This record gives sequence, C-alpha cells and structure tokens, in this order.
Amino acid sequence: MSEQRETATFAAGCFWGVEVDFRNTPGVTDVQVGYTGGHVDEPDYETVCSGTTGHAEAVEVTFDPAEVSYGELVEKFWSLHDPTQVNRQGWDVGTQYRSAIFTHSPEQLEIAAESKARAQARFGKPIATEITPASTFWPAEEYHQQYLVKNGRATCRI
Repeated sequence: MSEQRETATFAAGCFWGVEVDFRNTPGVTDVQVGYTGGHVDEPDYETVCSGTTGHAEAVEVTFDPAEVSYGELVEKFWSLHDPTQVNRQGWDVGTQYRSAIFTHSPEQLEIAAESKARAQARFGKPIATEITPASTFWPAEEYHQQYLVKNGRATCRI
C-alpha cells in the first residue's frame, strides 16, 4: 500500500451499515462515523437526532488512491442506499438521514457530479443526493464507532 491517503465523506442514512460496507472495501484504510453538514459545533447523537443541527449521519472514509479511486467509492455509495429518498432511508426519517456527498476538492466535486448524472439513468425517480463542499466532520461517540461489529451484527439493512 502506498503512503498517500485521501478522504471521502458520504451520508447514506444510518451510518452503522454504511461504515461496515466501506470498511470492507479494499483500499479503504479507515472509516469513522460522525456528523457533518450542519451548523452546530460538537454535536452529539441526541442533538443530531433532534433534527435541529442540520447535520447528517455520515462516514469519513480514509483511502489509498493507489488501491481504490474516489470514483470507485462514489459508485459504491450509490449501491448502499436509495438515493431517491428525501431525508430518509427505510424507517429512519429526518434530515440527519439525507443522502449527501461532501467533497474535499474540486476534483471530487467533478467526479461526484459526473457519477450522479450516470447513476440517474439507473433510477426511476430523481436522485435527491446533495453534493456539497465538506465542512467539519465531528466523530460520533465511541459507542457508535464500528457499532455493528461490536454487537456481533453484519448488517442493519431492512
């Protein structure tokens, strides 16, 4: 593995299952669950769930671009959830469960936008995913990190 690392940030509903899926992707070196995209500093789970912070449950993915490209991670993102749902995934409802790609560079913005346009052809409804510049990523509480692994579960999919 090379010494170079990059960061990608995605919101696709409940962060527990998304974390596992990205963590099991070759070339991904780390994944944290947390909160981003809102207006409150140092949010916690309870305040994010209140729907008043503007934050989404998200994953911050650290990856080796020599092993997996940002474009490949974005393509995986589309397969992990229903990006046509607005402010929800399954039973999880609220702005904190919105679909979003938070970009860290102009190159990521271009790749994400082009990928979204290609993905739209695969869905019968408009994609609701927002693509916005990344802001501060606030790691979730420790008990949320690798939650499914800690609790002996492989997935939380409905």
